[in-house]
Amino acid sequence: MKIKAGNDERVWLFFRNIILIGGLLLILCPLWMVLINSFKTLEEAGKNFFALPSKLNLENYIELFTNSNYWIFLKNSFKITVITIILILIFVPSVSYSIARNFNRKYYKTIYFYIMMGLFVPSQVVLLPVTKMMSKLNMLNHAGLIILYVAFSLTQGVFLFVNYIRGLPYEIEESAQIDGCSVFQTYVKIVLPLVKPMISTLLIMDTLWIWNDFMLPLLILNRSQAIWTLPLFQYNFKTEYSFNYTMAFTAYLLAMLPMLIIYCMGQKYIVKGLTAGSVKG
Repeated sequence: MKIKAGNDERVWLFFRNIILIGGLLLILCPLWMVLINSFKTLEEAGKNFFALPSKLNLENYIELFTNSNYWIFLKNSFKITVITIILILIFVPSVSYSIARNFNRKYYKTIYFYIMMGLFVPSQVVLLPVTKMMSKLNMLNHAGLIILYVAFSLTQGVFLFVNYIRGLPYEIEESAQIDGCSVFQTYVKIVLPLVKPMISTLLIMDTLWIWNDFMLPLLILNRSQAIWTLPLFQYNFKTEYSFNYTMAFTAYLLAMLPMLIIYCMGQKYIVKGLTAGSVKG
């Protein structure tokens, strides 16, 4: 029986490794294609898309960096992402804490389920009415886009945080309040340090989403090219009759690098936060 169990384990490990290697190749191959083609001219890439570049050609990078519009779009993406993430990290945990610690009250429970309704509505359904509403409010700009990102982040963020906070022992907060802490001081000094895994999860997931998002900026920032974000700038390499994909790949690679670094540094917090948030409550 022991020998059979050992054989079964080796077979499982073999197939597991095959699956992991296959998944790794599926992820790395597109990145490899983007990397090698960013060092090619358009003519060289057209001859053999999958071959290594004949030489280390930096013309695409030089052209991109000397394009003043690139830095404008980079600044726009950076500003929108940073401001939105700050607002999300202020509103989502505080709203979730209020709901979690008053969940037995009808008012807070109603708010919670009202916010949760957003999880069951596909984003494509609300894009048109949201765009018309923002247009009537004259908010087809960065401020309007930031407000929409914060609003859309509330549904998933509140769902994760409320479940997580309800699983924390309330006795710790009671002890802090007995020692003289107000509700705000308890929230800042006790609760926020305890929900760091969930904060890290929300930070990384929403940063990746906002930085790479194309659809909302396309709808909200379509009045002026000066307020575009990087994804809209990258889309501009495609015209009706051609696609300068070597320049596009160069822009994709430079846009991906900050997010790849952030994700690699914080992916363990995503797993930890999602796992904890799914079982507590």
